[in-house]
Amino acid sequence: QVQLVESGGGSVQAGGSLRLSCVASGSADSLNVMAWYRQAPGKPREYVATSSIGGNTGYAPSVKGRFTISRDNAKNTVYLQMDSLKPEDTAVYYCNAKSFSGIYVYWGQGTQVTVSS
Repeated sequence: QVQLVESGGGSVQAGGSLRLSCVASGSADSLNVMAWYRQAPGKPREYVATSSIGGNTGYAPSVKGRFTISRDNAKNTVYLQMDSLKPEDTAVYYCNAKSFSGIYVYWGQGTQVTVSS
């Protein structure tokens, strides 16, 4: 079993920056892909960024060039550096992790990010 705990959310003005962290505990060495998703009020949860244990990364078009995902495997932690934030980035951000087998998928409890214009 794996537990994911996010931190770093908050309120910021447009153009500002925030850094989210997600720490995995439990059987964290079983994790392959760690990712960030977000959900705005009244909208479905959407993909933001992915990091594989091998170092491959991916981004949603809406955040590419502004957000950077990174990972510290020794600390079982994934980060999301968010720069040039826009009001439309306002959402609850969720950490997600998948096992190597792909069978197990884990979610954190979410952290609120609010960007004001």
